[in-house]
Amino acid sequence: MNQFQYSRPAEASVAIKALAKEPNAYFLAGGTNLIDMMKMGLVAPQKLVDINNLPLKTVSEIPVGLRIGALTSNSNMAEHPLIKQKYPLLSLAINAGASPQLRNMATLGGNMMQRTRCPYFFDLTMPCNKRVPGSGCGALAGYNRMHAIFGASDQCIAVNPSDMNVALAALDATVHISGPKGSRTMKFVDFHRLPGDHPELDNNLKKGELITAVDLPEARFSKNVHYVKIRDRASYAFALVSAAVALDIENNTIKEARLAMGGVAHKPWRLTSAETFLKGKPVSEDNFKKAAQIAMEGAKAYQYNQFKLKMAPNAILQGLKIASGLASA
Repeated sequence: MNQFQYSRPAEASVAIKALAKEPNAYFLAGGTNLIDMMKMGLVAPQKLVDINNLPLKTVSEIPVGLRIGALTSNSNMAEHPLIKQKYPLLSLAINAGASPQLRNMATLGGNMMQRTRCPYFFDLTMPCNKRVPGSGCGALAGYNRMHAIFGASDQCIAVNPSDMNVALAALDATVHISGPKGSRTMKFVDFHRLPGDHPELDNNLKKGELITAVDLPEARFSKNVHYVKIRDRASYAFALVSAAVALDIENNTIKEARLAMGGVAHKPWRLTSAETFLKGKPVSEDNFKKAAQIAMEGAKAYQYNQFKLKMAPNAILQGLKIASGLASA
């Protein structure tokens, strides 16, 4: 690793100013992704601004739901009584990711910001538009088994690796952001970007901005939820396909549905058409199968990930059946 400057401010405004003074500076939270990239030569910061002293580690009820500080660890989120009781989908998704050791270090904001796990991104000898814009995409004609089937472009077919992000997208979370020009909020579904012509941009943060918290709306999905994660081994593996399912059921009728997928796009992939179809429908396997097929509209596979075209709707179907009680986990 190259030498770098290091600071550890105690106030968000000081941290933001410290980052703004150096064009090649990074915020450091848990470090589970950034330190790996520094070791592998993917990034070489001139300055690290350690934000672990900032007061952003609380989980608290607010009038419209729940607020989670950006420095809350993944393990504390997953095991927090309020989250387990009112937002169990988030707890399930977090516990499906990484390992206990990594969850103890990783933070909410850091998990939101983590980079793709595409092997062409990590291989410095291969072309990657995300790593070096304009260099090409090695995955397009390469071994693309783990790659996107939705929202990709000819510039990039990488996927977002986070399980937590899938649940937050399904739960209609809102992101709080502070920066040199003040504070703002953003819908979580708008936080991450599709690759388009600029795959080097993972999200819609501006230079020097800091995630401070995430809000979850008042709980409506505390019972009929499930998170399906299909992967190559039982633990410590990224999703080939995942599905977050939350249903509001009354008298065997679906009042509301929230569905999102992971492992299939450059951002958590919200399934709004399938949600609309399910609203007002009775709980039935036939309706769930139709919703799963609707969810696959626009899917496009590549040479080595054709299997995702069958795996993805099956994951949605499984999640719907378990969440609704038609099947057991």
